[in-house]
Amino acid sequence: MSLDCSSKSSEALKGIHGVKLVHLWPVSARCEDFDILTSTSLRKVLRSPTLIIPQIWQQRPSFLRPVHCSIQGDQSIVETVANVLTSVPFIILGLQTPRKNLNSVLYANSLIGVGVASCLYHSSRGQVRTFFRWADYTMIATATVCLSRTLSSENKKLLMAASAMFLPFQPLMVSAIHTGMMEVTFAKKASTKPELRTAHSLHAMSSLLGGMLFVADELFPETPYIHAAWHLAAAVGVGTCNKLLE
Repeated sequence: MSLDCSSKSSEALKGIHGVKLVHLWPVSARCEDFDILTSTSLRKVLRSPTLIIPQIWQQRPSFLRPVHCSIQGDQSIVETVANVLTSVPFIILGLQTPRKNLNSVLYANSLIGVGVASCLYHSSRGQVRTFFRWADYTMIATATVCLSRTLSSENKKLLMAASAMFLPFQPLMVSAIHTGMMEVTFAKKASTKPELRTAHSLHAMSSLLGGMLFVADELFPETPYIHAAWHLAAAVGVGTCNKLLE
């Protein structure tokens, strides 16, 4: 129904003495327009939470943002093949890792995950390559957390909860913390068990070489086969760590 009907009655009242017409609403306004305006405003209010939440998420602190992974490398098909082949040892190491309890089983499976994620990353192309690079770093961090849990006799619930929370966002930081804990544990056991000293010396050399190759790969991404060499050095380091689980 239109509000234009009020104009007809106003014409009839114009000549009556003492009657003053006051227009509180524009005579051209229609109920349909009012309904549309009201429904549009209501939809904006109802939609506002979905607009605010993404804005808040974009303003989150840097430590809750995913790591910016470099996806350079694999300058040729030959280098891609080399990087995929040097990822396979992690799968083999995972299959050979002793599985004495739940923690060791999780660690063994995480090593297999490292090899699979690395193979997927190096064989991928396009935008999905960024996701697989993140998955590669995240699986490495997961393996270090599982190894730390396997080697430690203490139940560090707070550390494990914090590691699980930061794992998807800062895998490199989580890897560094748990790798440091593993190195301390390895050194302590090697000092009391002579049979571990050879493995620890080889582990120390491979870890040092692997760290240098990792930095070189980031600084000189166009240099071929550095990443494949890092795979091999890391695999030797992981293999020596398995001596702690025997």
